Amino acid sequence: MIFLEWLFLTIALCDAAEPWQLGFQDAATPMMQGIIDLHHDIFFFLILILVFVLWMLVRALWHFHYKKNPIPLRIVHGTTIEIIWTIFPSIILMFIAIPSFALLYSMDEVVVDPAITIKAIGHQWYWTYEYSDYNSSDEQSLTFDSYMIPEDDLELGQLRLLEVDNRVVVPAKSHLRMIVTSADVLHSWAVPSLGVKCDAVPGRLNQTSILVQREGVYYGQCSEICGTNHA
Repeated sequence: MIFLEWLFLTIALCDAAEPWQLGFQDAATPMMQGIIDLHHDIFFFLILILVFVLWMLVRALWHFHYKKNPIPLRIVHGTTIEIIWTIFPSIILMFIAIPSFALLYSMDEVVVDPAITIKAIGHQWYWTYEYSDYNSSDEQSLTFDSYMIPEDDLELGQLRLLEVDNRVVVPAKSHLRMIVTSADVLHSWAVPSLGVKCDAVPGRLNQTSILVQREGVYYGQCSEICGTNHA
């Protein structure tokens, strides 16, 4: 079983959107792994609540059917049960809140000394990337534009609405800092496998940190309704 899991994880990693996909893409950063783990933890509590509520509904429909109890009781509330269904949800919310707060704070944490800093500038409808650490002057800045490849120009095996002409190359197992802004309208730089979604706001610099744990090609999309050609 361990061998099969290792085999499928190394061959069939999901780093892009797939047809009829219901789950997450495979995590490539600790942040995305934390998001997936939190989702699974919350889903566990949801299943317990769903089973309990269904059991209560079926039990109430069965025992309080008009044929079994033609004369209804005068009891309209019970203090004990009201205390119980107030305390138990509060305890469940505490179990959900503690790991979620830790994840939220870690997502907002910015690395003080990153290995590399990349600036992403959103345009209608393309991205401009600038490797800020290697800029000696405006004339010698390491900057390039990244356009989405039209469907007519796609090669065999390339993904529709996801492939670009110039990919961003970053080192693995190194702390990265992304600075995101926009030159015209609101954009959103998002890569699901990396657990990153950062808004690009005109006149403002937003930043986020990334630690890519494995090598691969990760696909993202603009998550704002900014235009027709910014998938």
